[in-house]
This record gives sequence, C-alpha cells and structure tokens, in this order.
Amino acid sequence: MKVSPSILTCDFAHAADELCYVENSGADMVHLDVMDGVFVPNLSFGPPVLACMRPHTGLCFDVHLMMQYPDRLLEDFAKAGADSINIHLESSAPIAKTLTRIRELGKKPAITIKPKTTAEEVFPYLDMVDMVLVMTVEPGFGGQSFMADMLPKIAALRAEINRRGLNVEIQVDGGVNENTAKLVAEAGADIAVIGSALFNSPDPKALVDKVHAL
Repeated sequence: MKVSPSILTCDFAHAADELCYVENSGADMVHLDVMDGVFVPNLSFGPPVLACMRPHTGLCFDVHLMMQYPDRLLEDFAKAGADSINIHLESSAPIAKTLTRIRELGKKPAITIKPKTTAEEVFPYLDMVDMVLVMTVEPGFGGQSFMADMLPKIAALRAEINRRGLNVEIQVDGGVNENTAKLVAEAGADIAVIGSALFNSPDPKALVDKVHAL
C-alpha cells in the first residue's frame, strides 16, 4: 500500500524541512489538506503556500480541497504545483464539470466522501476520477480516532471498481496508523494518508516500510 503523509500535522514554520522528513521516510506522495473555514470549521493554506512548498520536494502533491467552492480555485492550485486535485462530493461545486476541468488542466481528478456519505453516491463519478478518498474521521482537524465502521464502505467501493474494470485507487484518510492501515488494506484500499502517526513516530521510515508491505 502507498503512503501519503498529511502535512497538516507538520511544523509549518519549517515546512521545507518537514517535506524533507517526508521524503526521507520513503513516502510515495504528500497529502495537502486545504481548508476554507466554510466547508469545514478550520483554515489551513491556499495556492501561494503550496507554490512555496513545491520547489522543496519532487514528490507528488496530493491536494485535498476541503472547500465549499473548490471549482473557483482549480487553475490557481494547478499553477501552484498540485498533481492530484481532490474535491468533496458534498461541496457546492458542479461535480462532473469540476472533475472534467481538473483533467483538462493536466491534473489527476479525485473525489472525497465524508463519513455520512454512502459509497453508492460516488458510483456515478467513478469513471471520471483517478482516485476516491474515503474519510475515516470527520474532515477538518488532524489527530482524530479512526472510524472502523467505514471499512464496509471501502470494500463496497473496491467491489464496484473491480466489477467495472476501472483503474481507480482508493485512498483512506483519518486516524490511520500502523494498525488501522492493515484494516483498510484488507478492505481494499490502495493509499493510506498518515499524519500524526508519521510525524510523531520515532522511526518514520520503519512505519512507511510496514505500510508498504501490507
């Protein structure tokens, strides 16, 4: 399984060093949580900060837009260095149009569903995305506990993706650590977003290696 460390937990005063920390862990990409204070009750950063981070790593920037209107800033995030742009199904954006625009910008479109959103609600968009992100906590804050009752949702998505022969990865975000990563891998996930568990680990490379082996 791939690992996408969430830098929401990092020390933003030393973001360049934290990106180096992520690279040295052997992670596959960087997960960047963009929060607007409207869709979720918190704020993080926008395209200018993303652009400042971009020169400090060659890893894929996996940008998760927790925004009410993600369609309004697609071009800005694309120019800032996003590789994958992920919008919420529950946002106010026109979903199909927004996913199409992400692809037109040369970026990988992805879609996220919150815990109360069913797997079936994302089925109509599976052929438009490269990835589906299943939230296993309520979005907006790091350090929350993993919601094990989301595992059947991951399994349902995997079954539908396989049934249709699609090349779509499933990513899981929220309370993922060495133990819960095993559960999501067994349910059919491909990518683990790991934040607090990685940045607080005494040996981040060992943690990443264990998740890679799942």
